[in-house]
Amino acid sequence: MQNHIRQPTPRERVPRLAIDAVGLSKAFGNQAALTGLDLAVPEASVTALIGPNGSGKTTTVRILATLMAPDAGRATVFGHDVVAEPEAVRAAIGVTGQFSAVDKILTGRENLALMARLHHMPRAVAKERIARNLERFELAEAADRPVTTYSGGMRRRLDLAMTLMGEPRIVFLDEPTTGLDPRGRQVLWRIVRDLVADGVTILLTTQYLEEADRLADRVALIDRGALVAEGTPSELKKRAPGGRIRLHFAEDDALAAAVLEFNGAKLSEDGLSLELARDGSVAGIRQVLDRLERLGINVESLSAQPPDLDDVFFSLTGSRHEPSTASSSEVA
Repeated sequence: MQNHIRQPTPRERVPRLAIDAVGLSKAFGNQAALTGLDLAVPEASVTALIGPNGSGKTTTVRILATLMAPDAGRATVFGHDVVAEPEAVRAAIGVTGQFSAVDKILTGRENLALMARLHHMPRAVAKERIARNLERFELAEAADRPVTTYSGGMRRRLDLAMTLMGEPRIVFLDEPTTGLDPRGRQVLWRIVRDLVADGVTILLTTQYLEEADRLADRVALIDRGALVAEGTPSELKKRAPGGRIRLHFAEDDALAAAVLEFNGAKLSEDGLSLELARDGSVAGIRQVLDRLERLGINVESLSAQPPDLDDVFFSLTGSRHEPSTASSSEVA
């Protein structure tokens, strides 16, 4: 009888790793930046690298981008060793720093043409890629205007378009939405998702935990130079204590009674709401409402929030996350 071996379905196959780093260590004098960091980034995905300031995020990206060598450990990008094969790694990557690295005197089209010349592209190839990227990044109408007339969001999109002129297989995005308004962030998020759908891998460093939560397929949290947790945002949030139930009262007497009932609850700044440390689950909400009803305390409205990445950050690093405005543009 012939044996038939069932082939794994696409969902069951292990994704190929775009980045595989093991035991990365790096010190600057007596200051250890990385202390044995392991990092795996699946191909055609978004991986967010988060951590406190000074945790080693920028050093990690610099090593992966071949801008510095590790003191110990190894790292490969699409199978190419970052130390032994730096040229092959550079051919596969693109780097976009925190601040737009565009020439403000040139037009958008001229900036892209400059990148084409740096990549030694044939004229026909350059023309096609310039036109495609202008359309992709919603810059076609402004293509022949000087970049000095562009908004901050347009400059960020142009910066990323320039990075993609070389058609990298993986893009390092360092704080890509710093300084952008909500609409600008949404546009950039959509572009990133489209890139991944086209097979591009994104390694994102960000101080905006909401951005990591909404955009990343996987999150890697590093602290003191080492990986302390990784997984999908949902997986990480299950590991963290936290969550809040917020009760809003229309009457001062009801609020005062709730404060006595829920000892240790946090009073809001407006003096009309009470925040309870709960997981935000249906069972938790029901328990709170039952206690209020039993005591005859009327609550005007209720909102619940399960643990978020901020809670993960706090529980695993021991410090409350505070978005930083400090530049890590040295990556570029």
